[in-house]
Amino acid sequence: MAAPIIPPIVILFPIYPNVTQLDFTGPHQVLSRLPGAVPVVASMGGTPVAVEGFALSGLERLEAVERCDVLCVPGGFGCLDAMRDPGYMAQIRRLAAGARYVTSVCTGSLILGAAGLLEGKRAACHWAWRDELALFGAIPDAGRVVRDGNIMTGGGVTAGIDFALTLAAELTDTTVAQSIQLGLEYAPAPPFDAGRPETAPAEVLALAQARNAARQPDRAAIIAQVAADRHRARAATA
Repeated sequence: MAAPIIPPIVILFPIYPNVTQLDFTGPHQVLSRLPGAVPVVASMGGTPVAVEGFALSGLERLEAVERCDVLCVPGGFGCLDAMRDPGYMAQIRRLAAGARYVTSVCTGSLILGAAGLLEGKRAACHWAWRDELALFGAIPDAGRVVRDGNIMTGGGVTAGIDFALTLAAELTDTTVAQSIQLGLEYAPAPPFDAGRPETAPAEVLALAQARNAARQPDRAAIIAQVAADRHRARAATA
């Protein structure tokens, strides 16, 4: 019996400067092994993207990507600039409109929120930024992988692998997803129980919070301004 024909599944990662590379390379590693998958990594203008000490090149032009089945928006400290880039945000809205699944990892959900795609939806985010989702009408959810309709969001950074395996099962079946997991030998056994603020020692949590505050001291104000601008724009067109 001939093997079933699996139509191409276009999975788009729209990246930007100062993205957190594991936010999309983790899911990319999983989803690129999916039968029929066509992973596409794109940036505005197809320009190389600086990522934590190295650069990613050979990228597609985000503006030239006609459509995708899965839109997967990664997070990172550059998400604030991405949220304030009208060109980038216009492409997110355009591509989300035709996507079968609209997804994100880490603070990528803030970009989805700023694009107006999470109103009334439950969504995950990195723990340090999760509450900011409410500014965009989303319902913050502490889950590692959160599904609400065709919206699927992963929590912080490494949750992208769990998210991708969940999506792989959705796009094919659990046997295929588990075979990918086995091929990657994904069997987490962390040396410390410090991966969530609820379990991390107090001094570790304080250190992480101080680092975040020092790196982006105006984070909350910027997100609040983006949300306010969006609300004003909606009111003006109502």
